[in-house]
Amino acid sequence: MNRRNKFPKGWNQDRVRDVLEHYENQTEDEAVAEDEAAFRSRKQAVMIVPKALVPAITKLISTHGNKRTRKAA
Repeated sequence: MNRRNKFPKGWNQDRVRDVLEHYENQTEDEAVAEDEAAFRSRKQAVMIVPKALVPAITKLISTHGNKRTRKAA
């Protein structure tokens, strides 16, 4: 059976490869600096939630993004 991988919109095999390469070649200090920068960002929030809620939150974020995209169109 020929089964193809499905990537999210805007993603492809090359983009996945680039992201993997970035993180696989990152030093520990670079990784820590990247994590710390994410926590300082005023455009994002970092929350601890029960793992059981992750699928629902992911779906909500996906739906929110789709609504914003449709409004901009």
